[in-house]
Amino acid sequence: MGATGNGRTQAAAERAAAAPETALLGAAVRRFARAGVFARQFAYWKLRSDPVFIELLRRGLIPDGARLLDLGCGQGVLLALLLAAQEQHRTGAWPAGWPPPPASLGLRGIDVAPANVRRARIALGGEAEIEERDLQHAQFGAADVVVILDVMHYLPPEAQERLLGAVAEALAPGGLLLTRVGDPGAGISAAVTWTVDQLVTLGRSGRLHRFYRRRVAHWVAALERRGFSVAAEPMSRGTPFANVLLVARRG
Repeated sequence: MGATGNGRTQAAAERAAAAPETALLGAAVRRFARAGVFARQFAYWKLRSDPVFIELLRRGLIPDGARLLDLGCGQGVLLALLLAAQEQHRTGAWPAGWPPPPASLGLRGIDVAPANVRRARIALGGEAEIEERDLQHAQFGAADVVVILDVMHYLPPEAQERLLGAVAEALAPGGLLLTRVGDPGAGISAAVTWTVDQLVTLGRSGRLHRFYRRRVAHWVAALERRGFSVAAEPMSRGTPFANVLLVARRG
């Protein structure tokens, strides 16, 4: 077989390997069809361009049976992906080499934006509890896993500290916090991150927002003061951003 044939064989093998992942993302996106064109297109773009969602599943970070609380959940993209993962795994359409997804989860999300909450409730139905509340004043109850993705820099320092304290209270010993933050020490990538955040904020609200950035080491120290052991992992694969995932286990 010539070089062209070998190339075609390799391409076919790559497509076959990617098919279960593509089906998983498609199943999650379809949940938003009832919520409107914007909701569906946003879910499509977010799931296919942002590596964090797939990585949470690929790494098996969310344990089976967990009570999961997504703070600043937006329109519920992560929750929709977790539900789609359960469905795809049951049908056998699951990426080879990935750990099984959590088969049973208690799903809750909190977001301050009414439009996000409406779209999430339509997409998720009764399979997740979605609350419209300000994280700065919310009570969280008990959880086994708390997820906070790209939210902390919107809050002033005192609110950041209160939120971390509330999360520590919500998690029992051994509970897990998964939070993604930007690294302001990452040079050009950091500048790109904050510029895009401002453009997104401007598009949503018509005004700029003041962001409150902290170096990754400061986030780690703040969590360690509250009894967490923390691992910081780059989470910008395939993007120009300066994002870091903090995997924090409460002692």
